[in-house]
Amino acid sequence: MLMAVMAFGRVMAQAEMDFPFQGGKEVMSDFFKNNIVVSDQMRSHASTGLVVMKFTSDVQGSIIKMVVYYADDASLTIPVVAALKATNGKWIIPAKQKTYDFIIPFSFSMNKSDVKSSKAILQYLSHRNPITADDQIPLNTVTLLPTVKVTYDFLPPVKKAGK
Repeated sequence: MLMAVMAFGRVMAQAEMDFPFQGGKEVMSDFFKNNIVVSDQMRSHASTGLVVMKFTSDVQGSIIKMVVYYADDASLTIPVVAALKATNGKWIIPAKQKTYDFIIPFSFSMNKSDVKSSKAILQYLSHRNPITADDQIPLNTVTLLPTVKVTYDFLPPVKKAGK
């Protein structure tokens, strides 16, 4: 009997909090797929890696604070921050909360690599500038959201014409 009550309690707790993006998980995935702009510079440098962002949403669903928890390279944060700013008004926080924290990972990769892109990847990895934490980061109450996967096609760098 106790096991049944505990299982029922867990199901009820999961049912209380809907997915925190208006429209659900698929809508969120489509939103980021359509709103993360991978620049030509990122494509030509074969910028790949992970960005982990923490943000705070208010009762209106707007982002009031963003923090980069981790980034394989600072350049990867630019399209992520721009896309997150575009989500203002779309977040749903738990009832009776004034603000709520979320953590969302973004993974950048190329669709397929070849000899040209492999060289660019090696060069990128040797020169990347990771953003990392040097001290503890208190998490408090936070919800980890699904990873947003960003894939793109490699764009070979344009060679400058000689004089």
